[in-house]
Amino acid sequence: MDAAESMRLYNAVPFMQLLGIRREFSEGGRARLVVDGRQELENPIRAMHGGVVATLLDVVMASAAVSKIGFARTAVTLDMNISYLQPGRGRLTADGEALAIDVDGDTVQCRAEVRDDAGRCVARSMGSFRYLPLPGA
Repeated sequence: MDAAESMRLYNAVPFMQLLGIRREFSEGGRARLVVDGRQELENPIRAMHGGVVATLLDVVMASAAVSKIGFARTAVTLDMNISYLQPGRGRLTADGEALAIDVDGDTVQCRAEVRDDAGRCVARSMGSFRYLPLPGA
């Protein structure tokens, strides 16, 4: 699978469509996702719901992980921690990086941040992801 096919598959995921999360790029172990704020995604204090922020962090790290290996396999979350730093409002941008593939070749460590339009860090995350064969492979 190449980057274009990976983008096509990403764009076909109903959950990403529902939330309106768009992948700007995924290449060389890095990725970026964006989501525009809207009322349906807000919590009671009119900030982006923490579940949306968590999804951004999870998916941007997985996107970075698969791009690190040229989209040869998929990646699923083993664990992740999140530090919520402040409420996020408006358009949020998530940047992720795949840091290191473990000796077994099946696990990768990643990190990510979500920032608001003003460049303020809304949340940070670290996670471990397991590489699995692509569906149908």
